[in-house]
Amino acid sequence: MAVDQEKKPTARKAPAKKAAAKKPTARKPATRKPAAKKTAAKKTSTPKPSAPLKAGATRAAASKSNAGADIKDRAINKARSTANDGKAKAGEAIGTLSEMIENSAKTIDENVGEKYGDYARSAADAVSSFAEKVNAKDVDTMVEDAREFVRKKPAVAIGAAAVVGLLISRLIKSGTDDRS
Repeated sequence: MAVDQEKKPTARKAPAKKAAAKKPTARKPATRKPAAKKTAAKKTSTPKPSAPLKAGATRAAASKSNAGADIKDRAINKARSTANDGKAKAGEAIGTLSEMIENSAKTIDENVGEKYGDYARSAADAVSSFAEKVNAKDVDTMVEDAREFVRKKPAVAIGAAAVVGLLISRLIKSGTDDRS
């Protein structure tokens, strides 16, 4: 029995050492590698079900971008139509101003002299030709002309913007003073 007892403890000790050696060794990585292959196989199989979701997301994103483009196009068209209406009204107003100057030229002839009446007529002709140019040009052409003018003469453009801003502020201020 003593011999059997000696063999048993040695037999018990040896498997314990092997088990300890087995845990950090290649057996776990060997089991992980097939698992990694399974996940790789799962990864290739999962995009197939998720591909329709991506396609749906792409369709949704495309419809959102189309909606954004549609809104942008509507805004541009609305701005163009408003600008065309404003251009037409401005052309009419400038034409009316030309007629007023022409009518006042007759009065100037009678009161001051023909020389000054001729000045008024030439001013009326200049204003009338400007009204015709405004009516003849497209809004996009006018915008491009304005951009070109600003590129060539930025100081004049800044000065004109300052004067227009000052006039608008005075108009607003005078409007608020009248209400109080």
